Amino acid sequence: MKRLISMVWGVLLSAILLSVPGGMAMAQAPQEQYIKKWAPTAVKEMYRSGVPASITLAQGLLESRWGQSALAAEGNNHFGIKCHNDWKGKTMKVDDDAKGECFRVYDSAEESFQDHSDFLRYRDRYKFLFDLKPTDYKGWAYGLKKAGYATAPTYAESLIKYIEKYKLYEYDTLTAAEAEALANSYEESVDVKDSGSSVKPSKSSSGKVSSAKSSRAARRAARRSKKHSSLAEEIDYGHLPASPLSIEEPKKITSGRYEEVQFSLHREAYSKNGVPFVTSIDGETYSSIAKSYDLTLREILRFNDLSGERELKPGTIVYLQAKKNRSEKGLDKYIVGSDGESLWGICQRFGVKMSSVCKMNGFDENYQPREGDTIVLRGKK
Repeated sequence: MKRLISMVWGVLLSAILLSVPGGMAMAQAPQEQYIKKWAPTAVKEMYRSGVPASITLAQGLLESRWGQSALAAEGNNHFGIKCHNDWKGKTMKVDDDAKGECFRVYDSAEESFQDHSDFLRYRDRYKFLFDLKPTDYKGWAYGLKKAGYATAPTYAESLIKYIEKYKLYEYDTLTAAEAEALANSYEESVDVKDSGSSVKPSKSSSGKVSSAKSSRAARRAARRSKKHSSLAEEIDYGHLPASPLSIEEPKKITSGRYEEVQFSLHREAYSKNGVPFVTSIDGETYSSIAKSYDLTLREILRFNDLSGERELKPGTIVYLQAKKNRSEKGLDKYIVGSDGESLWGICQRFGVKMSSVCKMNGFDENYQPREGDTIVLRGKK
């Protein structure tokens, strides 16, 4: 909390210095202004998507030249994201690795921040990043370079330099309530600057900035995020490995992020999206697995969106209960890669009923996904 008070007071004091005569001499550098403006958005995106706020801010600083690049100023694109096959919005041409490359254009910078989070969250080549600790900014920086986010050979080092110079890692451990209070403090600082007031905001005896609006907002956010003891422990990335299951008569066991189901067999099983499954081994069939778990063939085929028995290759996921109607929280959609995935395979991968995915996306069961397609897994398009 002391850290947040320091951040909030810094935002307000900076605005006051900018609003009084001679204040420009003490104004913050444009990089620091950019951080103060977009830190609340970065933290909110961190809670929504799992991308560390420090990484988001460092990439924004680097890719947009702290918001001053032509792409950021004219196209609201703060992260240098190119069009790719799945982009249906506005575009603009910019000379980058090649002349006249296609880049995405957004209606607002906030849309750019959200699309950046989704760009990392829902593409397979970045999936490994979400297995890292949320505070491992170095791992994220080098991972982004490894995954090919940018071609610059010193890209990771540049991100780390920004994070450490401006202590952006501090934002990675803010709670949701602190993030909202920080956002409110920034909005108030803008109001102070615009009004031209030279009066410093009052502070209570404890050193906290006095603001009924901030306090009420912080309390509301704190109630909403009550279940989150800390970001490092509670963010559900959706890319964590499936949980191993011990085996007995079916009963539910709550353990951390995963719901475990036990069966009365001595075989390792797992849970994906809260649905138990086994991975097939050489020589097994759907019939043999059904018999092993006291299920009928019809049941196990229905659980796995199959109309009839087919060849079962080793390593195939076989669900032992009905899949869910939507994916786990935090995995709202999936962007199809280039390896020729089928709709059935995607549904098996995320533990979601194929009929539900078709309904959410307006597909028929014969739909063949193409590279760059966005498949909604929770809600509707």
